[in-house]
Amino acid sequence: MTVIVRMKYYNDTDSLYIDLSEKTSVSSFEILPGIVIDFDESDNIAGIDIDKASTIVKLDTMDVVNIPYCNVGK
Repeated sequence: MTVIVRMKYYNDTDSLYIDLSEKTSVSSFEILPGIVIDFDESDNIAGIDIDKASTIVKLDTMDVVNIPYCNVGK
C-alpha cells in the first residue's frame, strides 16, 4: 500500500497536521505540550498534530531532503 503524506495548516487554530496514514486514528498521546501523536487501530502512527504551529515551526519554508520521487508543490 502506498501512503500519501499530507501536511495541512489550520489558520483558525494555528495548528499543523501531518497526516501519515489513510487509516483513521483511534487513540492519541501528547508527547509534549501541544504536540500530539495519533495512532491507528494497529498502533501505527497515523499523524502528528502541532498546536501553536507558527511559534514552533517555520511555516513559510519547507525543505524536503533526500526523499526519492518527491514532488513538493505538484
